[in-house]
Amino acid sequence: MAYRNLNEFIQKLREEGELIEIQTPVSPNLEITEITDRISKSPQGGKAILFWNNGTSFPVLMNMFGSEKRICLALGIEKLDDLKDRIELLIEIMSKPLPGFWNKLKMLPKLADISRWFPRKIKGRGACQEIVMEQVDLSKFPILKCWPLDGGRFITFPLVHTLDPNTGIRNLGMYRMQEFSRNTSGMHWHLHKTGAKHYEAYKRKGELMPVAVALGGDPVYTYCATAPLPDHIDEYILAGFIRKKPVQLVKCLTQEIYVPEDCDIVLEGYVDPKEEKVIEGPFGDHTGFYSLEDLYPVFHITCITYRKNAIYPATIVGIPPMEDAYLAKATERIFLAPIKKALLPEVIDMTLPYQGVAHNIAIIQIHKEYAGHATKVANALWGAGQMMFNKIMIIIDQFSDISNLEKLAFQIVQNLNFPQDIYLSKGPLDVLDHASSSFAFGSKICFDATQKLENEISTDTEWPFPELQQNPSDSSIQNQIQIELDKALIQIGFPIAIIKANFHHSKLDQKIIKDLLQENSINQIKILIFVDREASTNIDDLIWLVSGNIDPQRDCRHFLWQGKSVLCIDASRKTKEKDFYMRRWPNILVMNQETIQRIDGIWKNLNLGEWIESPSKSHLPFFKGNQAFVSNPDVS
Repeated sequence: MAYRNLNEFIQKLREEGELIEIQTPVSPNLEITEITDRISKSPQGGKAILFWNNGTSFPVLMNMFGSEKRICLALGIEKLDDLKDRIELLIEIMSKPLPGFWNKLKMLPKLADISRWFPRKIKGRGACQEIVMEQVDLSKFPILKCWPLDGGRFITFPLVHTLDPNTGIRNLGMYRMQEFSRNTSGMHWHLHKTGAKHYEAYKRKGELMPVAVALGGDPVYTYCATAPLPDHIDEYILAGFIRKKPVQLVKCLTQEIYVPEDCDIVLEGYVDPKEEKVIEGPFGDHTGFYSLEDLYPVFHITCITYRKNAIYPATIVGIPPMEDAYLAKATERIFLAPIKKALLPEVIDMTLPYQGVAHNIAIIQIHKEYAGHATKVANALWGAGQMMFNKIMIIIDQFSDISNLEKLAFQIVQNLNFPQDIYLSKGPLDVLDHASSSFAFGSKICFDATQKLENEISTDTEWPFPELQQNPSDSSIQNQIQIELDKALIQIGFPIAIIKANFHHSKLDQKIIKDLLQENSINQIKILIFVDREASTNIDDLIWLVSGNIDPQRDCRHFLWQGKSVLCIDASRKTKEKDFYMRRWPNILVMNQETIQRIDGIWKNLNLGEWIESPSKSHLPFFKGNQAFVSNPDVS
């Protein structure tokens, strides 16, 4: 189904009972974030929210993709798996050369079908150009300040259009944009992204880089900007293919770039690659931590146009689950088939748990055929597109039930036998990964939770990690350490103990740990997880902390307990003094007390139904200091 504009999608949300409309005055400065955070963490993602009264003439739409139902409504499908086979065909045709006359002839009907959905350029102005702003002024829009320590206001759902200067091929990306002035913003494209590649190409040519940013329109456009497509496949081909109607493009007024004529707002401008980069950030990111300030290019806005009755779409990200978890789930389901077809036909299914913030954790189900099959799959996936950012991969076999994650978690832990079921590697990591000792590079770990074949069962006791120190306990250190043993997982059947301590675990020797476990009469422990004393240890938060806070090679150790090796995972903060960690460790995302109290006070007027407590309250003890980072090795 193709929506004529964002307003039509909003009407669909109304009809489906998926929209809350708030008339009470609410500020884009933190208050919209606090309300949306409470709603998006509701069961099944809550509802979309339309903020009518925000101090500007543009209503703000939030959480529009924040449930599986709304994702399906946006894409015009009944369930996410409905698109798998069609997307597989599209990528197969667009990605692979077709040698031979007869092969090409056989594909003609399929090519003709797909070509019907290619984007079309139209003459004249589009609906997105009904109003031309007389003087460019970003302050006229309800741009959000999302979290208290953000560096400013950020456009969070931009559709950034760039062109390869050598081929003219368009790319549609989503890169946050910090407002700097009425006519400039940051352009936060990471080094691995296509926008950054285009920037470097313009820099080599010594030319200005034209850029156009669209907001709104058919929600399919926003999804396609996040999709993991090969560089040479136009996102608007995918959009037309999904909605079964070609995207109509109109030329910008001041730049040689085309944008969807039905979008709501267009920012036209350029980036000058010869210009010095500027400080951008901090920003409360999808990792649940602040991404810290860094140098990025400046986007100079030459023209702003918008449609009558334009809607300003935005999103917030933070400690999961939030709206981005559902976008990631859609990508997981929709792009499973191409992965299987083109790369690994032995893959049966996969899931990216939302606690792993899209790529930190991947569970891959395979049809296992031979010894070492799990590590073969891990190596292949770590070399494939955005899967190169994955840090923790768990391989299960065809006998596992991937649809029941709670049951699967029990099975995974029971199947793991240390040390033989662990495999370490190194490679690229997401730019936002704060735990690695080096920027955007670090270690990865694969857990082979498949049933082992006879020739995989080894008596080799070589361990990939160093042991915990085995020196006699220093009583002075032991007296300083405040330790709390959390048995929450043990009580529900997991052989996992959580140790909350005020010291990094390298200060804990085997004797202290053994005494602690012996005192508590805990048997059959397989995994020990170390966290900071203030950390929340409900199961979701624990998975989030472990996946975000570790570099596997540095933060995994072992010690002997009752004749077997126990895996110790350090998910605590890292510092220069205790860990030789030379980067700044970021703070977690929590709302300030003032905003929480403000929303508490107006809750009854917001038309939001039953009271929902601020999710930040459970994490406030874990927030340290008053800056976006906790530790700074540059300051003695």
